[in-house]
Amino acid sequence: MKTIVRLFAILMVLISSVGFVGSAVAAELNPVDAKLTTEYGQKIDLNNEDVRGFRQLRGFYPNLAAKIIKYSPYDSVEEVLDIPGLSERQRQRLEANLDKFVVTPPANELNEGGDRINPGLY
Repeated sequence: MKTIVRLFAILMVLISSVGFVGSAVAAELNPVDAKLTTEYGQKIDLNNEDVRGFRQLRGFYPNLAAKIIKYSPYDSVEEVLDIPGLSERQRQRLEANLDKFVVTPPANELNEGGDRINPGLY
């Protein structure tokens, strides 16, 4: 019986070490994680952020955030000021927060479906 337990313990150690080596190989970043290591992780990306990401800015969530998402993608941060139908108050809020935004190329992983408007986090 002791022999079976020892063999089982050795087998478990071998299996767990293979998993560790496999996770080290898989450490390469996926596109979304790679984007988070850039300016995107520090600021709100106008082309990729979902509506909930704008909650940190007063007066953006949900209406102004939805407008920003609706008219994306943007080529520059200042282009967000050209959204049609902005009220003067919304324009002032955008101008006051331009330094909190960044524009990166749209990523399919972050823009597929309706996930930017309704990310399904309840």
